[in-house]
Amino acid sequence: MSETKTAGDRPAVLLGFKDGDLIQEFGYDDDVDFALRDDLEDVTGSELLDEEDQEVVDAVLFWWREGEGDLVDALVDSLTTLDEGGVVWVMTPKAGRDGHVAPADIQEAAPTAGLKLTTSAQVSDEWSATRLVTTRF
Repeated sequence: MSETKTAGDRPAVLLGFKDGDLIQEFGYDDDVDFALRDDLEDVTGSELLDEEDQEVVDAVLFWWREGEGDLVDALVDSLTTLDEGGVVWVMTPKAGRDGHVAPADIQEAAPTAGLKLTTSAQVSDEWSATRLVTTRF
């Protein structure tokens, strides 16, 4: 069996990203999944924007850990530069790992922040990915 990954097997593609997408990253720290970050930059053709950037983006990649504060406030703040129709991917440490966030916490915070949970994806050994979209029209 070949170990060569096809485009569909790439984490960035599984998350729905393509060439030209702009992604703003929140919550970066030394525990993030660097292979996922590299794949996102490779697929989109650009570096991830940091929390200080003010460009309109196609997506937000949010690294969130238990004990980091109010998730609702953080999600609302992350929407400032999100383009209409953009998505928010909340990355949380998987169960049993330091900083794990219960899925119910995201489900509870999302509607208050004007977001709706749509799906989750397995794209990292250490992190769970939850996709949120805006509910505003």
